[in-house]
Amino acid sequence: MSATTVQILRLLRILGRNHEESSETMNDLLAQVATNTDTSRNAGNAVLFETVLTIMDIRSAAGLRVLAVNILGRFLLNSDKNIRYVALTSLLRLVQSDHSAVQRHRPVVVECLQETDASLSRRALELSLALVNSSNVRAMMQELQAFLESCPPDLRADCASGILLAAERFAPTKRWHIDTILHVLTKAGTHVRDDAVANLTQLIGGAQELHAYSVRRLYSALAEDISQQPLVQVAAWCIGEYGDLLVEGNCEDTEPPQVEEEDILALLETVLQSHMSLPATRGYALTALMKLSTRLQGDNNRIRKVVSIYGSCLDVELQQRAVEYNTLFQKYDHMRAAILEKMPLVERGGARVEEEAKERQTAAQLLEEAAPAPPEPQASKLLDLLDLLDGTPGNTQHPPLLDPSPEGALVNLLDLPCVPLPPAPIPNLKVFEREGVQLNMSFIRPPETPSLLLITVTTTNSSGGDVTHFICQAAVPKSLQLQLQAPSGNTLPAQGGLPITQLFKILNPNKAPLRLKLRLTYNHLGHSVQEIFEVNNLPVETWQ
Repeated sequence: MSATTVQILRLLRILGRNHEESSETMNDLLAQVATNTDTSRNAGNAVLFETVLTIMDIRSAAGLRVLAVNILGRFLLNSDKNIRYVALTSLLRLVQSDHSAVQRHRPVVVECLQETDASLSRRALELSLALVNSSNVRAMMQELQAFLESCPPDLRADCASGILLAAERFAPTKRWHIDTILHVLTKAGTHVRDDAVANLTQLIGGAQELHAYSVRRLYSALAEDISQQPLVQVAAWCIGEYGDLLVEGNCEDTEPPQVEEEDILALLETVLQSHMSLPATRGYALTALMKLSTRLQGDNNRIRKVVSIYGSCLDVELQQRAVEYNTLFQKYDHMRAAILEKMPLVERGGARVEEEAKERQTAAQLLEEAAPAPPEPQASKLLDLLDLLDGTPGNTQHPPLLDPSPEGALVNLLDLPCVPLPPAPIPNLKVFEREGVQLNMSFIRPPETPSLLLITVTTTNSSGGDVTHFICQAAVPKSLQLQLQAPSGNTLPAQGGLPITQLFKILNPNKAPLRLKLRLTYNHLGHSVQEIFEVNNLPVETWQ
């Protein structure tokens, strides 16, 4: 009997989808099934789950949808792991359309974070992050930060990234935002995204009233642990900028520790000498030492000695930086204070879209820069300029600049620089289309880095409903290296609104055939959509 009921419910779901009148007719029937079904057996749970799916898919009444959410909330208390997983997945689908109803079950969802099953804890993490809003951000962040400290390694990156994004979106104060990011960097610094360092330095730089507080927190964290590279980089930057505040001890919010100039220099030297420090981290520390030469009042000989040591470093970037700093000490010491003055206050705002657009525009201009305009003789440009200034006609006969003789032609040919022809543009590719949601790719291979491929992924929405919580993830074969830049947003307005753009950077030194595996997740027309597919028809020009 239960199998027949399930089939009938599936048929009702098809008939009522996007049909107002049919949905109204089904409301009472679905309410009766939802309230009278016996859940002591799995067959009853199957019927109840199909009822919930039907309520979610048709245009059901608001009260009926609340009933469906409450049923899923009861499923979370079931002893069967499969039922709990189904409940978490279904609630994740409903969180956008019935946010307040799902919020009532937030304590149970948070408890599911402690599940020993990795798939359950991952679903609970996704749902917990989706439930964060401005009213519960403090409480939810405490739970998520506690989970971050004990979660499995394969979940730590997702948890850290989710906490940082939620903090950026719902932070009640700048100080709370800084504390939250510092906690994530301290506990899971190696798992955060590449832009976490830039975001935190930008946040601290724009909060003048928190400079002293931030530099003390970072100094203390760095003194305890130098293994978390993003944390070390932020701390080195902050100490270099505001090291004078660290020595002065002018911080009303915390009890100022006794920090001497020698302690600061010794800590940065430890970072430079540590085998755990990446070259980029050493670069931060070296620059911090250089800036402290103008912030601290002591003798700069110690700093000069450290900088001079790295003038013979095997790392080219560090060596170049050290040589430049040595030159600044030796030849331009009178300009050192002005060159190394504090950074101006950084304005934070919704500049991410503009930054991404600029990055894509820069990538698009690489081909134009690689394709020079037809050469025009420099003397001709000068004569034309003189003609323009004195008003003479533009048909003046200019003397030839090149010797027309064969010998002269050969000499002039040898004098000309060898300019390579620009590569032909790579055709764009449409890789996905469903219900008005379309994803297109454009490709650029910078001439100076032929092993690098820049893919701009543009997603548009021509349907009548908004697309929300859009996420595009990608994977490549192990022989390639893929870096995903942050997308310009996660919402696609209806009827051809502003698209979402995202930049993929793929390094393919061996010129292996390129394949992409994409995973798209988003909410559209009341449904949660997930698409996983491979792109095997990329143009040959993208990898040959």
